[in-house]
Amino acid sequence: MKVQHEGTTWRVSRRWVPWRRRLRTIDAPDVGSGVTLGDDPISAIVGIVLLVVLLPFLLVALFVLLEVLLLLLLVPIAALVRIVFGRHWVVEVRRGWTAFYEEQAGDWRDSGERIHLVAQAIERGQLPPQNIGTPPAATEPVDPPA
Repeated sequence: MKVQHEGTTWRVSRRWVPWRRRLRTIDAPDVGSGVTLGDDPISAIVGIVLLVVLLPFLLVALFVLLEVLLLLLLVPIAALVRIVFGRHWVVEVRRGWTAFYEEQAGDWRDSGERIHLVAQAIERGQLPPQNIGTPPAATEPVDPPA
C-alpha cells in the first residue's frame, strides 16, 4: 500500500520471503543511439575498451535478473509454507524503496489489518520508529503508529 506524507512516498506491505531484499540502483553510462563499430583494428580496440568498461554493469544486471528469477520461484513456495505451517507475516515499511521499519504481524488477516493501521498512521504524520538501516539526522522524536 502506497501512502504520501510530506511529499515522501511510503510503502507498507508484507514481506513475502523470509529475508529482506537488498535493492541496488545502477546509473549506467549513456552510450547514445546509433553507435556502431567498424571492422578495422581501431574499432576492435574501442570495442574491447567498451566491453571492459561495461562488463561490471552487465554482470550486475545479470545478478539482478537471477535474483528476480529466484524470487519468482521462491515466493509461491514461501507463501505456501507460511500458510501451511502458520508462520507469521512480517509487515515492512519503506521510505521510497529504502527499508525503514518492520514488525511481526501474525497471520494473513492480522498482517492486512496492521498494514492498514500503519499506513493510516503514516498519513496522519505518526511515523513508526526506524528499526532498519541508519536513522535520519533529524533531531525530532518519531512517534510510533497507533
